[in-house]
Amino acid sequence: MKKLTIIIVFSLIGFMANAQPESITVQGASIQKAGSEFTFTEGPAVAADGRVYFTDQPNNRIYVWDEKKGISLWLEGTKRSNGLYFNNKGQLVACADLHNQLVEFDKNKKMQVIFDGLYNGKHINAPNDLWIAPDGSIYFSDPYYHRDYWEAGHQEVQDVRGVYYLGTGGKVKRVIDDFKQPNGLIGTPDGKTLYVSDINDKKIWKYSIQPDGTLTGKTFFAPHGSDGMTIDNHGNVYLTSGKVWVYSPEGKLVQEIEVPENPSNVCFGGKKRNILFITARTSVYTIKTNVKGID
Repeated sequence: MKKLTIIIVFSLIGFMANAQPESITVQGASIQKAGSEFTFTEGPAVAADGRVYFTDQPNNRIYVWDEKKGISLWLEGTKRSNGLYFNNKGQLVACADLHNQLVEFDKNKKMQVIFDGLYNGKHINAPNDLWIAPDGSIYFSDPYYHRDYWEAGHQEVQDVRGVYYLGTGGKVKRVIDDFKQPNGLIGTPDGKTLYVSDINDKKIWKYSIQPDGTLTGKTFFAPHGSDGMTIDNHGNVYLTSGKVWVYSPEGKLVQEIEVPENPSNVCFGGKKRNILFITARTSVYTIKTNVKGID
């Protein structure tokens, strides 16, 4: 009987630890401006030490935020990096749309192309956002936003604006081909589920990830056209569309977080991963949370 009681107590403790908090943000916490005077901030990604890297794409730069030291320039000349994510080796991977490529940076900031930007012999539109699965494979969105830094005559040549899968063997295949304009995406830490935004259709879709990287079970998730996305340790999904919207894994609206500027992307940072970091046009913002990030 005593053994059964102990099991029940530990089960309850585990349940309470994973229970959804009453509020995502800490009571009394407010949005703090962490930095400003950028042109357009995007692509936040957290490193193993809790620092957050983000891009100012029009200025071709990547910056890094430290919860104690603030913001500093990390690299200038990034092939117009946009969305960022860290791989299992601790290397920063970027959607570099100067030449429609995916690139990675080593710890010495040396850049290497990991996808040359060609699909079926034609350049893709411009990789925008990416998520790296637990096995190291990469999903990335490919909308079309014309850039003034492209060479004269550059045109959209792909027949759709899709989402692609880059396998660990280097092969690329298109896994979504029915969106108006794919943009933000994020996967679950178990590698089983992918959330993808169709920003022009103002919808978020949920997919099951198959062993070969293909997606099945397309299911409507939320009525927003998110630019960037992240997920927390309770499985809540964070969307950026006018404000930050937080949805439970079941698709229920949990909380809305107002931001002084229109947010473009979001991730969790800090050593404890309990600081929500928000890129928002000319500035970046933070707010403390009762949940933690998993990326």
